Amino acid sequence: MKPITLVFSTVLGVTVVAGCAAGAFIYSGAYDIGADAPHSRPVFAALETLRQRSIQVRASDIAVPDLSDPALILKGAGQYAAMCTGCHLTPGQEDSEIRPGLYPQPPNLTQARIDPAQAFWTIKHGIKMSAMPAWGGSHDDMTIWSMVAFLQKLPGLSPEAYKAMVAAAPPDDDMDMDHAK
Repeated sequence: MKPITLVFSTVLGVTVVAGCAAGAFIYSGAYDIGADAPHSRPVFAALETLRQRSIQVRASDIAVPDLSDPALILKGAGQYAAMCTGCHLTPGQEDSEIRPGLYPQPPNLTQARIDPAQAFWTIKHGIKMSAMPAWGGSHDDMTIWSMVAFLQKLPGLSPEAYKAMVAAAPPDDDMDMDHAK
């Protein structure tokens, strides 16, 4: 047998055996997928790297508009208050009813600075197998950019300043899904 044929046959054989073993493991149901059972360190590290790199790559070509418009930021405050606080909290809030049951734990956006392009991509497209929905199906890009604009201000807000911004925010008309009836 020629050396190249032997190498090819060995690689093919190992690949088939590894694929069968992986398939048997997956089909066995042995891995606990419950949200209250954390992943093993290697699985968590692989998934975390996959998530981070996927978002970075897809967000790398997004052109970030001017996010300093106060009206845009106010609209984003209303959007955030309506859709995000249960998972990502408000200034001064330690936890929520839903957060303890979420795995992986969503970031506390009152304390985290998120790259604007990555925030836009994540809000628009969501994250599979997490509680992060894809808001792009029900919100236009400018509404999503308003949320991103607000997120740039959120980590520096006191609870009082947050409440004042939300109170001054325009009505959240796009959340009224009854108009389709």
